Amino acid sequence: MSTHASPTFIRPLREAGVTFVLALIVFGPISGLVLDGYSIEPHLGRPLLIASIVAAGRLLFGVLEQTPFGQKLLARNARKASGGVTVARGDEYKLLYFVVPLVIAIGVTLPFVANKYWLGNLILALIYVLLGLGLNIVVGLAGLLDLGFVAFYAVGAYFLALGAQYLDIGFWTALVCAPMLAACFGAVLGFPVLRMHGDYLAIVTLGFGEIIRLVLNNWLDFTGGPNGASVPAPTIFGLEFSRIAKQGGTPFHEFFGLEYSSDYKLMFTYLVLLVVVLLMVRFLTKLRQMPMGRAWEALREDEIACRSLGINHVIVKLSAFMMGAMTGGLAGVFFATYQGFVNPTSFNFFESALILAIVVLGGLGSTLGVIIAALVLTLLPEVLREFADYRVLAFGALMVLMMIWRPRGLIRPKRPHFAPEV
Repeated sequence: MSTHASPTFIRPLREAGVTFVLALIVFGPISGLVLDGYSIEPHLGRPLLIASIVAAGRLLFGVLEQTPFGQKLLARNARKASGGVTVARGDEYKLLYFVVPLVIAIGVTLPFVANKYWLGNLILALIYVLLGLGLNIVVGLAGLLDLGFVAFYAVGAYFLALGAQYLDIGFWTALVCAPMLAACFGAVLGFPVLRMHGDYLAIVTLGFGEIIRLVLNNWLDFTGGPNGASVPAPTIFGLEFSRIAKQGGTPFHEFFGLEYSSDYKLMFTYLVLLVVVLLMVRFLTKLRQMPMGRAWEALREDEIACRSLGINHVIVKLSAFMMGAMTGGLAGVFFATYQGFVNPTSFNFFESALILAIVVLGGLGSTLGVIIAALVLTLLPEVLREFADYRVLAFGALMVLMMIWRPRGLIRPKRPHFAPEV
């Protein structure tokens, strides 16, 4: 005889009613009022439908959690949420020898089969992968909440744009020097926040990001202000990707006897970016196993215990900020090259929030999870462009569901497995 009592509907119905009212309050002004010229037209059917769906879901969840299956599901999810970083068994690495070459082969093939529209989207997706990897160092590994990461992104982009304008700096020079300059800005940010934690750290980093954006927006004589600055096209061995040579070189298509196409620039940018992303993934994976990476994780888990073991927390924090900033500056160079133009509106707080969402959804400290989350959050909205009016709503719903069912992110980080020597 079963000992489980049959589910009751009193509490689920009460919670569903409260959920219906709250959903109506939230979605009513958003979807129920449509601006038509100078007048506002009410469309009450939309918020009522959305609120009804949300309330029905809450009712179903309330009934399900009283059943044996629901209780087992909640208990299993609670165990996953409470668990820390797991240790790899060792057999996962055997699969990587087949998966990684396949992924690289697909990545190299994509620019030759994708059209110009999707090639541009792939470039933006890889840029956000770089940004996610950089912020994952600061937030995921070192445990330092940074809400102004977009500032380093802007430093890299403007270094190429203003360097080309004032110092005749090209793409390859910026690719080397911009990460170093961004790392210096990371050190400048790191010094004032050495003793700050949590909310205080988030406020200071948020202010730093806004300071950089306001300087770029108001320093008209140097940065161009809201008008922005143009970025020259990249070159390879002196070959330009423009129809007519503008920098004293030879057009790429003329040198190889090809018909001119603007796709050549996108293909070149994509392939170089793909190589940089692969190298960065390999570098960060190895760095996490080195003493510096382990010091970051020790700082994240318990700073007091970390300092008691003789680890210099000043150097650890500064190294995390500088390494993350370096990756952000690298992504900024590719963004400026892809756009051909930069202005301050591209580096607002929403960009920092999006990058942080990529890290949180992918899994704090998980390199693979960050890559998957960056690809999904940048490519999925383009696939669902027909539902463009509801993309932000879907993004918020996805965040809520992920925090409920996968509170540690899409893929939980794993410590590497070390086999004993025999």
